[in-house]
Amino acid sequence: MTPVKIAVMGAGLIGKRHAEHVASEAGASLCAVVDPSEIGKILADQLGARWYRSFGDMIADDRPDGVIIATPNQLHVANGLEAIAAGIPAIVEKPIADDLPGGARLVEAAERASVPLLVGHHRRYNPMIAKAKEIIDSGRLGRVLSLHGHFWLMKPDDYFDVGWRREEGAGPVLLNLIHDVDLFRYLCGEVVSVQAQSSNAVRGHAVEETAVILLRFASGALGTVNVSDSIVAPWSWELTTGENPVYPQQDQGCYQIGGTHGALTVPQLEVWSNRDKRSWWEPLQRERVPFVDEDPLKLQIRHFCDVIRNGAAPIASGREGLATLAVIDAVKRSAATGTTVSLG
Repeated sequence: MTPVKIAVMGAGLIGKRHAEHVASEAGASLCAVVDPSEIGKILADQLGARWYRSFGDMIADDRPDGVIIATPNQLHVANGLEAIAAGIPAIVEKPIADDLPGGARLVEAAERASVPLLVGHHRRYNPMIAKAKEIIDSGRLGRVLSLHGHFWLMKPDDYFDVGWRREEGAGPVLLNLIHDVDLFRYLCGEVVSVQAQSSNAVRGHAVEETAVILLRFASGALGTVNVSDSIVAPWSWELTTGENPVYPQQDQGCYQIGGTHGALTVPQLEVWSNRDKRSWWEPLQRERVPFVDEDPLKLQIRHFCDVIRNGAAPIASGREGLATLAVIDAVKRSAATGTTVSLG
């Protein structure tokens, strides 16, 4: 079978990881790296791909079957619209846009043109999350009533030497929480209202460093999320799952999901329940559910190839990415106004 030709736009940290995964995937071929910098040229040379300064330069010379857009957030809409205008399926890294109107414009353009548009919420492809969704959807937890998510870690001072990381458009709500919110939507359904408070009491930057959020889901379930990039602690997806080897993995949890018949911890995939009568006086049993671990970025590329080659339905579509961005926008507005913000 002929490999799917995929180009990667953006040669930063996540763009480099995408390019390396495409280059090593049997069903795909890295045909181009698109980035105006010398870093882009070096990456293309290292991986045996062509280098182009712009999307237009690439299209004038060669047409990929798909493109992964890993450029800065403020370029996602413009780059996505380029791909759609050319009729090329695209994965746009999260967030799909730096504001809701731009994201809506991109999603609607893709839908009008019938061009597949995916968003890089790669955690959905993690086999551990697929197993967690299977557990929840099976009814094993009963009716899900509540969930809690932790994102506590310490970003070092030199992380903020890059100016944009201290300004609006950065901060752990948009850069990190968006992944957690997307997973909560994927596992537990739509969010209908948000209450949030945030603080920048330690660093004093223009953007938050800590936030506490209450989510109400359409199902009636309630969720709490506690987020900070200024706390030395082990409780975050990054430090517990081992998904990215640059983070030292800890034997701790980051999510708990509770229902009328049991509770689930992530990433351990431990199901807690009573054997017979459901009661606080009865012994609890714990079962760790096994799964086969695979790199979700690699699985995302395989899925993208399936979308391009066979018309598979996107797991993380542009519309899904827009819905997740809407929750993040509501968090920001609630924290700024001190009010509950409804969605939909």
